[in-house]
Amino acid sequence: MLPPRPGVSDPKAGCAHNDGFGVGVHRFPRPSGYVILIPVKRPDIEAFDWDAGRWETGRPSRPALEIVFAADWAPIRAFDAPMARSPEAVYGDLLPILRAGDLRVVNVECPLSDVGAPAVKSGSVFRGRPAHVAALTAVPFDVALMANNHVFDFGVESFEQTRALLEAHGLRTVGAGRNAAEAQRPLRLTARGVRVGIVNFSEGEDLTAAGRGPGVFGWDPESVAAIVRRLRRGADAVIVVAHAGLEYIPFPPPYVADAFRRIADAGADLIVAHHPHVPQGIEIRNGCPICYSQGNFAFFQETDLHYRKVGFLLKAQLSGNGLHGIEIIPYRIGAAGLRRLRGGEARRFFGALRRVSMPLARPDGVERAWHGFLRHYGLRGFREEVGRLMAILAEDPPKGAAMFRNRITTMQHREHWTDFLSRVMRGHLDRAPRAFVALAEEWLTRRCRAQSDRR
Repeated sequence: MLPPRPGVSDPKAGCAHNDGFGVGVHRFPRPSGYVILIPVKRPDIEAFDWDAGRWETGRPSRPALEIVFAADWAPIRAFDAPMARSPEAVYGDLLPILRAGDLRVVNVECPLSDVGAPAVKSGSVFRGRPAHVAALTAVPFDVALMANNHVFDFGVESFEQTRALLEAHGLRTVGAGRNAAEAQRPLRLTARGVRVGIVNFSEGEDLTAAGRGPGVFGWDPESVAAIVRRLRRGADAVIVVAHAGLEYIPFPPPYVADAFRRIADAGADLIVAHHPHVPQGIEIRNGCPICYSQGNFAFFQETDLHYRKVGFLLKAQLSGNGLHGIEIIPYRIGAAGLRRLRGGEARRFFGALRRVSMPLARPDGVERAWHGFLRHYGLRGFREEVGRLMAILAEDPPKGAAMFRNRITTMQHREHWTDFLSRVMRGHLDRAPRAFVALAEEWLTRRCRAQSDRR
C-alpha cells in the first residue's frame, strides 16, 4: 500500500502521516515510545522552477521510473503522408526524449482502420490507416489512451479494429471498451519495480460514453475518484489522464477544475489532461500536479494561431514511494513535424505558462479566469455561434442537429452556454477582471511570429 504523499518509506528514517489538513507530518520515534510530529509543507506551485520547467516533491529517495506523456496524436492532414512514409520523422528532436523514458503514453485521437462509415456528429471526423500504426511503434509508445471524442468516429467495428491493431503491436489500451465496465477498467502495469495504475476518462462527447454498449469512459468524476481510491491499495503511483475542457481557452472551466481537484483529493499522484488543443496552466493540489492541458502533440491544425502550434511533453519521475517530480518539454508543431523549443522560445513559453498557472492557486482564480473568457466571448460571440449552427441546421439538418445536441448534452458546451446566459441575465458579464479578458484574447487570437511557424 502506498504511504500518503509525501512519504518516507524507510521506517528507520521515519514514516509519513497525513494530519487531515493537507499537510504531511514526519513521525520520528523516540526511545521512550513517544512520537515527535514535525509538520512538512508539501511543495506547491511556488516551488515550480519556471526556468527549467521542473517541479519536485522533495522525496529523499531516488526515482526508479520515468514515464513520458504525450497529448493528441492523429495521422491526419499534413501528418498523414509523413507518418506513413517515414514514421520517425514527424517527432523531430523530441524522439530521443521520448525514447529516453521507460514508458511512453499517448492519446490516440482517431481510429486506425479501413472499415466503418463516418459518424454523424458535432465535430470533425478523423481516421488514419492501419499502416499508420508504424508511427506509434517507431517511438515506441507503450500505452494508447482511447477515452477521447474521435476514437468512435467510424463506428464500433472501426474502434474494435483499432484496439486490436494497437494491442497486436505491443500497445496496451485504456479508456474505451465494449461496455461501461470495460471502458472504466484502469490499466495496471509494473515497470522497473514500480506498480502504476492509470485511469483514462473523457467527456463522452456526442453521447459516446459507454453504457451497456460500446463507448469511452465518459464524464463521471465520482467514479474516477472511487477507482483512484481502490487503485491506491495496490499501486505505488496512481495517474489519471483526462480528455476534457473547453477548446482553445487559457484556463480550465470551473467544472473541470472542481472535478480534477476532487480526484486529486481521492489520492491521485498526477493528473494530466488534453483536448483544449492549447496549453493551459498547472496547479499543485496537496502534492498532486494537475496539468490542465498539454496542448496538441502530433496533431496538425491548419492555422497560424500561436497557441495551437505549441504544446509540451510531460515527464513524470516515480518510485515505490510515488511521484518524485515532473518536467515539461515544450515544442512547436509545423507541417514538417515537431521541434523542441529552446533558448528564448522556451523562456517565452514558460513565461506564458506561468501566467496561466499562478492564478489557479488563488481560491477565486479559476472563477475569475472563466469570467474573463465569458466576457471576451460576449453577446457577439454567442450570436455568431448560434448563427453558424442555424445555418448548418438549414443546409445539413443531421449535422446541425448533432451540433445543437452536443451543445446541450456535453459538459463543456452546456456549462459554457448556461453560465454565459446566466451572467447576461444578472447583468454581471461586464464585471470580469480586465487581465483575464486580455489573457483570453491572447490565447484565442495571437498569431505566429515567423512565417515558417505558420505552416
